[in-house]
Amino acid sequence: MASAKLSSVAYSEDFITPHPVIEDAQRRGEELGARPLSTAAGATLRMLVAAVAARHVVEIGTGAGSSGLWLLQGMPRDGILTSIDSEPEHQRAAKEAFQAAGIPPQRTRVISGDAAQVIGRLTDGAYDLVLVDADKESYPVYVEEALRLLRQGGVLVLDNMLWHDRVADPAARDEVTTLLRDLGKSLREDERLLPALLPVGDGLFVAVKR
Repeated sequence: MASAKLSSVAYSEDFITPHPVIEDAQRRGEELGARPLSTAAGATLRMLVAAVAARHVVEIGTGAGSSGLWLLQGMPRDGILTSIDSEPEHQRAAKEAFQAAGIPPQRTRVISGDAAQVIGRLTDGAYDLVLVDADKESYPVYVEEALRLLRQGGVLVLDNMLWHDRVADPAARDEVTTLLRDLGKSLREDERLLPALLPVGDGLFVAVKR
């Protein structure tokens, strides 16, 4: 049974074939040490933004641009992605990926700086989806800011919420695992949200803001 389940997980992870530009961005992210979303997680993001017709999206953690490309694929043609990262090299790679994909420059705002400070300057209730995929220690701060930014019915997405299969292991007690486990439990009970934890990639926590 366990081997059959693993086969199903592997099958679902490879079910969607990414665009070659996304594959290039994924490889570049690995080279830069900015681990990209899995293909299944990226396809889930694309589906989510399409489902809510997200025109205004914030991404905390640009990486090399692969997650941004998935988001942009699902957004309407006039949708704008705001992507925040503290690493200039990551952002240069992302801009190159967006250009290679033929994304018009006016559709992306790539902002360099400390994410907690940058998102504090963004407008309350003005965004349809917020993706958090940055330094794990700051996730609680990013989540509260994300909830402020989201409109009612907007979608919150957190990557790495299974954290290399450690969150589900009660014996795993390191600082990051404990933080993510406790955060997930807290958000599960948060009356502002309708949540789900999806076992794709490294774990996507997804919630709709009530």
